[in-house]
Amino acid sequence: MKKLLYISIFAITSLLMIACGAYSFTGGNTGDAKTIQIDFFPNQAPLVEPALTQRFTNDLQDLFTRQTNLTLTNANGDLHFSGEITDFRVTPMSGTSDQTAAQNRLTVSVNVRFVNKLVEKDNFEKTFSFYSDYDANAQLTGAVLENALDEIVERITQDIFNASVAKW
Repeated sequence: MKKLLYISIFAITSLLMIACGAYSFTGGNTGDAKTIQIDFFPNQAPLVEPALTQRFTNDLQDLFTRQTNLTLTNANGDLHFSGEITDFRVTPMSGTSDQTAAQNRLTVSVNVRFVNKLVEKDNFEKTFSFYSDYDANAQLTGAVLENALDEIVERITQDIFNASVAKW
């Protein structure tokens, strides 16, 4: 009897999922779009981190190809991302009693232009920014820089995903 109940519940749930259309567990709704074009994001910031442009572009492409069913293309994509890295800045955050910084903050800003050829009202141009704090005694090189960029790039790319296809 329990087995029949479980089978019935599974069947009804499956039918409801199919009847309600495709559901994306990532929260992304790409509509009828089949392709995505993500251009190279050049670094236009006053202070340039050489590896950031390639890393940011690759991470954004990876996020969309992993979390959607879109095919990455070099030209004429249904969804098109372009833009530039506009800021890469280190600022002191909290002070100590001898008037030196206890923490520094790395901030990265990216200007993004999103064009949805199928639903033009979704188009936007926005600046996305995020930061990472690190100890002022540490140099912004090696593992400190890698960890900071990991955190910043992950957050900015996720914010871009949410603004463009998740509509959050």
